[in-house]
Amino acid sequence: MVKSRRVQVLLILVVLSFLLIHFLPCSNNAHMEEKPSPVHILILSSWRSGSSFTGQIFSQHPSVFYLMEPAWHVWVKMYQNNAKVLHMAVRDLVRSVFLCDMSVFDAYMSSQKKKSDLFQWETSRALCSPPACDSFSRSDIITAGNCKTICGKYPFSKVEEACKTYSHVAIKEVRFFDLKVLYPLLTDPSLNLKIIHLVRDPRAVFRSRENAMADLKRDSNIVVGSQKTKGEMGPYNTMQAICKSHVEIYKAGSQAAPSFLKDRYLLVRYEDIVRDPLARAAQMYRFAELHFTPELQRWVHNITHGKGHGTQAFDIGSRDALRVSQAWRKTLPFQKIEKVQNVCKDAMDLLGYRLVQSEEEQKNMSLDLLFAQN
Repeated sequence: MVKSRRVQVLLILVVLSFLLIHFLPCSNNAHMEEKPSPVHILILSSWRSGSSFTGQIFSQHPSVFYLMEPAWHVWVKMYQNNAKVLHMAVRDLVRSVFLCDMSVFDAYMSSQKKKSDLFQWETSRALCSPPACDSFSRSDIITAGNCKTICGKYPFSKVEEACKTYSHVAIKEVRFFDLKVLYPLLTDPSLNLKIIHLVRDPRAVFRSRENAMADLKRDSNIVVGSQKTKGEMGPYNTMQAICKSHVEIYKAGSQAAPSFLKDRYLLVRYEDIVRDPLARAAQMYRFAELHFTPELQRWVHNITHGKGHGTQAFDIGSRDALRVSQAWRKTLPFQKIEKVQNVCKDAMDLLGYRLVQSEEEQKNMSLDLLFAQN
């Protein structure tokens, strides 16, 4: 009997040891894996390319923490440098934001900073809803005007606190001119980065830049140098630099892409968004692993099918988006169009924008002929 009991005890100990070794670690792993890794989305574009609107498609999603051009703070603080020199500082800031480490802003902002000191903070729905602001629900569609009026007096610490509660972190940035600068982020194991490369017809960009020239002066000086922004050719020199960067980014992202970029780069033309907003928004959401809710579908349709003319340079309101996107054809003199086409020909050819050869063609060419289909 004694021997039998000993055998039973030994068997029980063996079973318990097996359970301790194999079951508990699995249980811990399962607990650790309950929260998936965040998805990081970089909307990579240039000024006046529809990027603020595209950013709002992500900002209004209840699963997304969004910031608009956080690297603005880098360029304001270090404006004496050129864009290439500032690439590293911009990249480091973007990486920190993706990881919800907002201490990176300490180098560029006052120690007494508030949430409202962050550039264009009110365009972020996440900074206008809990825990960053208690006046709206996280599922609300929130306009920048309403947010700015109500949610400005919260401490800067709420930015980081809010960021950590989202499954997706999205940044819209116009201060990268070379995709290779982002390779360290794409190979960083702590990031799950996807890049949406947004482009727009250079002729439309040029016309829009003319309407916002004063607002863009500092940025243009950083892009091409203050001497090259002067005189009649100043605006065209800036456009040439912007178009060249789009060519290089597109080639690096799609034509000679390294293996780590597979399924992580998406080219989107602004004109295609405004021609079929629901289809293109759905495409971008799929790419970003986001669900396109019925409420967001209604918002995307309504904001692109309004009666507004987009007269405010940085306002994101309801408008006839397709008509606004084509305003350059009626307002930009053909002489300027020829110059833009000349400095941006490579980008236009590569990205599917067809040249117009005369003023008559400019006014009458159909959209189907003006834009090749991707």
